[in-house]
Amino acid sequence: MRRQVSLRWSWWLLLPLILFLSLILSLSFGAMPLPLSALWKAIVGTSDETARTILLEIRLPRALLAILVGASLGTAGGAFQGVLRNPLADPYLLGVSGGAALGAVTALALGLPFAWALPLAAFIGALGALGMVYLVAHAHRGSTHTLILSGVMIGSLASSLLLFLLWTVPADPMRSVLFWLMGNLGTADTDWLPLGTLFTAAAFFVLWCQAPALDLLTQGEETAADLGLAVGRSRLLLLTAAGALTAMAVALAGLVGFVGLVVPHVVRLLLGPAHRRLLPASALLGASFLLLSDLVARIVLAPAEIPIGVVTAMIGAPFFLYLLRRKEGRG
Repeated sequence: MRRQVSLRWSWWLLLPLILFLSLILSLSFGAMPLPLSALWKAIVGTSDETARTILLEIRLPRALLAILVGASLGTAGGAFQGVLRNPLADPYLLGVSGGAALGAVTALALGLPFAWALPLAAFIGALGALGMVYLVAHAHRGSTHTLILSGVMIGSLASSLLLFLLWTVPADPMRSVLFWLMGNLGTADTDWLPLGTLFTAAAFFVLWCQAPALDLLTQGEETAADLGLAVGRSRLLLLTAAGALTAMAVALAGLVGFVGLVVPHVVRLLLGPAHRRLLPASALLGASFLLLSDLVARIVLAPAEIPIGVVTAMIGAPFFLYLLRRKEGRG
């Protein structure tokens, strides 16, 4: 017992360290490598102007964006898996990301002028998709196959509507919109970082406060109700907050799949199922995971860049098949 507690505390030291090392790697490597000495000189202002520009105006904002998006998707995945009592639940697989992308592209196609039109439309699209998936799954007692199939169905519907909207977009911005949909941090608007951080922090705070409710919901809705939980209210709060995190991530970086599937599952193996530990740990590991995925996307074909959604899909899709096979084997 003491050994287990000691191991869990060690992971609380290791996860921030992994995040810090991932940040250093992300800042150091790229089309123009910057060794640690050059990074330090750029920070204190004694380096040449080129290195300082690369670090402070290109790589650092992009790394902060990767941290924000990765933390949001990791946390949202942990919350979805808890509410739906399914380790295969993920914002991307459930069609929530697709709904958010549909909402965001709708705002772009309509040319809505105000600054928060994109994240607001993404939030509405995410909640709409999530509501449809949940209703279908709940009607069939939330089985794994029904949950995944309903998510695929909603995702396919969102993809069809996305293709129609993209057909209406003028040719010039078409390429950038398509690249954004594949997951891209390079063209993201970093001016949204401060407000996006506040928005994400608020949603995370709601989820963390509802962590005991998540623990009860994983035991079943009837059991949770018998233990005094207001199931409907808690479920609504949790799904709304997780949908908000997904919507913000999509608005900032496009469709980045499988982060919310892989990260919470790994954290659950390391720290156990208690959500007071799982949610913040998923945020830390999700941030590290996306930083390293973005690094791979930037250096594999440098100076060209692979969409980050392609990198996370190449990691997450085999992981999903492994989890599905393992779950069916237990069933």
